[in-house]
Amino acid sequence: MQPGSSEEQWREDCAPRRVLELFATKWTSMVLHTLHARHEGRARTGVLLRNLPGISKKMLTQTLRELEQSGLLTRHVQGTVPPAVEYRLTELGLRFVEPVEMLYDWGRRNPDALDQLGVRATSRRK
Repeated sequence: MQPGSSEEQWREDCAPRRVLELFATKWTSMVLHTLHARHEGRARTGVLLRNLPGISKKMLTQTLRELEQSGLLTRHVQGTVPPAVEYRLTELGLRFVEPVEMLYDWGRRNPDALDQLGVRATSRRK
């Protein structure tokens, strides 16, 4: 919050809170990044599952549904037996993945800063 900014700018539906709400789920940014950086914006569920170590199938499905509901992904069912499902970034998804990539790039360039962070109670990092 900027000094002197009005409280109206920080209401519950303000832009910063809406962005944070989108990324409140642990896997949202990882799914967007994986689709964008590793699979040119499209991938099947099994491919995503293999490329996201630590995510359960249930959590991946939940995250994909939320991203689809938000309009960041589309779900395409191919008419094969068994049906193959592919997820694709939408134009909106491509816009949202830009700041994700910036954050990930910053992290790759600043591992020392990340190493200085204290370990959070919920972290798997030791």
